Amino acid sequence: MNPAALEPVPLSPDLAPPAAAAPAGDGRRAADPADAPPAGIGAVEWRQRVDLAACYRLVALYGWDDLIFTHISARAPGPEHHFLINPYGWMFSEITASSLVKVALDGSQVDAGPHEINPAGFMIHSAIHAAREDAVCVLHVHSVNGVAVSAQEEGLLPLSQHSMFVLASLGTHDYEGVALESDEKPRLVHDLGANRFLMLRNHGLLTVGRSVAEAFVAMYFFETACMMQVRAQAGGGRLRRIGEPILRGAQAQWERVTQGAGGGLAWPALLRRLDAIDPGYRR
Repeated sequence: MNPAALEPVPLSPDLAPPAAAAPAGDGRRAADPADAPPAGIGAVEWRQRVDLAACYRLVALYGWDDLIFTHISARAPGPEHHFLINPYGWMFSEITASSLVKVALDGSQVDAGPHEINPAGFMIHSAIHAAREDAVCVLHVHSVNGVAVSAQEEGLLPLSQHSMFVLASLGTHDYEGVALESDEKPRLVHDLGANRFLMLRNHGLLTVGRSVAEAFVAMYFFETACMMQVRAQAGGGRLRRIGEPILRGAQAQWERVTQGAGGGLAWPALLRRLDAIDPGYRR
């Protein structure tokens, strides 16, 4: 394991894109004719595909990926609850908007294609998309620090400012082996409840969001809180916990800090950073 993968990548202001790629009105880069959706895909779905592909690339950039394993999904527009997910066997750094697979809740591929999907990924994501109308995006990782904390009896502790935002909406699901059996679905959904964060014991982390942006930024806070906990514990000293009265006000403080935009506040900047490195995810 590369030690650098344990570090969150700083969002350095000196990595701003060149003037020619100045953001559009919503903070994204200016429109490019190459961004037009291919034939057969509507503009709304294409925008969702681009955001989801960007999320895969960002997870790889931050070092949270696990070879070809784990998965991120986003609901496709329409009443059918179809969702988009990665083709099994691809590294997250390879994912593009057009490579994503559209899947129905019964596991069938909506558009016939050459790619399979991860069966564990289908089990987890189909369960949550079916049960939670607000779960537009579901993000699951086996990040090093997340798995380390998920194996601790007390789980995530209120040790950092990052952790208090997670603890305000956190569920826990016990490990039942690789998530392949459909009878685990109701227990997974029950343990998630109405929360935005789910700690999968001995397994990893999961977030849901009303958008791809919201799910990604939630995961940033989740994994970073776990990393801070592991490092604080490694220091060997007595740890100070955040008091319950402060924890109770965490959600209200989050809304104020993000000006009501949640994860969407940081998303345009994340896309600009990704575009400056490699805009290939937009294909």
